[in-house]
Amino acid sequence: MKTGVLFLHGFTGGVFEVRPFIQYVEERTDWITSVPILPGHDFPIDLTKVSAESWMMEAELALKRLQEKVDRVMIVGFSMGGIIALYLALRYKVEKLVLLSAAAKYISPRYLLEDMAVLLSESVTKNYPPNTFYHLYDYKLRHTPLHAAKEFVRVVKMVEPYYGMITTPVCIVQGKRDGIVPFSSAYHLLRSLGSVQKELIVSENGKHHICYSDDSDEWFPQVYEFMKKENREF
Repeated sequence: MKTGVLFLHGFTGGVFEVRPFIQYVEERTDWITSVPILPGHDFPIDLTKVSAESWMMEAELALKRLQEKVDRVMIVGFSMGGIIALYLALRYKVEKLVLLSAAAKYISPRYLLEDMAVLLSESVTKNYPPNTFYHLYDYKLRHTPLHAAKEFVRVVKMVEPYYGMITTPVCIVQGKRDGIVPFSSAYHLLRSLGSVQKELIVSENGKHHICYSDDSDEWFPQVYEFMKKENREF
């Protein structure tokens, strides 16, 4: 049985946000991975004409393409990508969901943009040459319109009323030091989702870009075990 994993990045982000966990999974499995770039997130970034619907549609098309290659699909969504993952689970058969810093609750769009600047001095630059991301994020900070931030908020508001209808087994990972998505967001999802199988993993040191947290070597294996084990029947 072939397994596919769809990874969804966050608002104003990209593949790099989930790359460490993608590499972790690929080193241990023969699973087929897919990481679509949501509209407007190519470089040079252009979010002037994007919409919540365009992001959801691109994720949906990527899921359909992956489904053609495999027998079962799991989705790993980071931040806004976590909310889009929930949307897909409403519409399609998804084996499992992994929600990383999922933006079920959000704070000011201004802080979403400021976090990009903070990222430059954090652990991403410990693992990759600083110049890899500096110019990209300098550009993003100067070119992300408020319109795009409002579309992000629309994504959350469109999906939230249906949390109770989602029954896919889910693993939620949330950092205690996340300055973008409140820690309470994880408990909100835990209470609201209709899934019977629900796990919450707390990263004591995790900030918003949780795949780069200092304790990722502790929670990566936990999420991987969740993804590997067979679903329980109820």
